[in-house]
Amino acid sequence: MTDSSPICRTWGQLSLDEFFEIARLRTEIFYLEQRIDDIELDDFDRAASTEHWYIVDDSGPAAYLRVLIHDAPQFGDRDARRIIGRVATRADRRREGLSRRLLDAVIQRHGTEPMALHAQVAVRQVYAVVGFEPYGDEYDEAGIRHIGMYRAPSDSAS
Repeated sequence: MTDSSPICRTWGQLSLDEFFEIARLRTEIFYLEQRIDDIELDDFDRAASTEHWYIVDDSGPAAYLRVLIHDAPQFGDRDARRIIGRVATRADRRREGLSRRLLDAVIQRHGTEPMALHAQVAVRQVYAVVGFEPYGDEYDEAGIRHIGMYRAPSDSAS
């Protein structure tokens, strides 16, 4: 299976077909697999500053995440304005390091800024290996245990 390098697009750069395939991946994982009954697609997806990162193979998007940027840090995100979320890997491609490749690309681009994310507790190690540290107490979000994670800015984005 041929993989692309991580691709980063804003809403205005995504084609209708690209966003349809991303939405299908997110829906399959968050609605069908994890049974999350919360709103999946939101206005952040269409924000001009949101980055949609993904890796495609012969079957379409194999892994995805989005990066938001808030005007000011939000409650619970420490001093981070840049937030990683909606991390998803297609079931047949898990445990291949695709999410890690996406995270590495995001850190290469934005690592000089503080970043935060809300990790599912079961997969928090994926984020720990790239420098995110847990903070605060675990909490329930959409029926799944989560924990806040924070990555301090680095002097260089590596």
